[in-house]
Amino acid sequence: MNGRFLRVPTFQKIAGAWPWWLLVLALIGVRLSKGAFFADGYALLSRPFWPGPAQSEWLRSGQKVDDQARLAALERDNLRLRQMLQLDRGGGNRVSAPVISREPSGWWRQLELGKGRVDGIAPGDAVLAPGGLIGRVVSATPTTARVALLTDGSSRIGVWVGRTQQHALLQGLGTPRPRLQFLEKDPGVRPGDVVTTSPASTLLPPNITVGVVQSLNEQAVPAPDGLIQLSAPVDAVDWVQVVTR
Repeated sequence: MNGRFLRVPTFQKIAGAWPWWLLVLALIGVRLSKGAFFADGYALLSRPFWPGPAQSEWLRSGQKVDDQARLAALERDNLRLRQMLQLDRGGGNRVSAPVISREPSGWWRQLELGKGRVDGIAPGDAVLAPGGLIGRVVSATPTTARVALLTDGSSRIGVWVGRTQQHALLQGLGTPRPRLQFLEKDPGVRPGDVVTTSPASTLLPPNITVGVVQSLNEQAVPAPDGLIQLSAPVDAVDWVQVVTR
């Protein structure tokens, strides 16, 4: 022999490599168990941090509130789409138009529509929203139209209280609720009465819902007056219907 001997690793060297053996065994375990060992270990270590009964109830309550909010939002969107569809199905003398502009400083005064004279819209035309009348066209260009709302301080229209067969004047105040000025000293009107356009009106479509009497001031001079809640959402309208003549 040439003096060469096969060297066998000593026990100390084998023992010193135990971290590597442990790593190999761990990899083999992961391979055979497909990661179940680590999943179980993680679950065991994280169990103290799992939510208790009170926390679980809080989480369920929060999820319920979130679900209810989402459902309410979907219902609002669904209602809005149905109302837009109803507007789009108007008669031959009605033109559906989007609201394209509105000044924050004049929120209760005017709004601008995305259709105009080329669509048959002209000054004086009545403007409806889901719920009823909201105003009249005051000016129009070929592609746009400006609407004076019933809440505008310059707005004046004749209206009708059907229950008492009383005429009245609806006057805008620049606020969400216009004033109802009666012509007689004892109109017999009460809160909750429905207000419409006059059945004999020639300037506006007759019998269009305007709103509901909200309050009365019977001490007003020379005749009682009151405030009405408009039936159409003037503050949030984004599509309207223009009744062309």
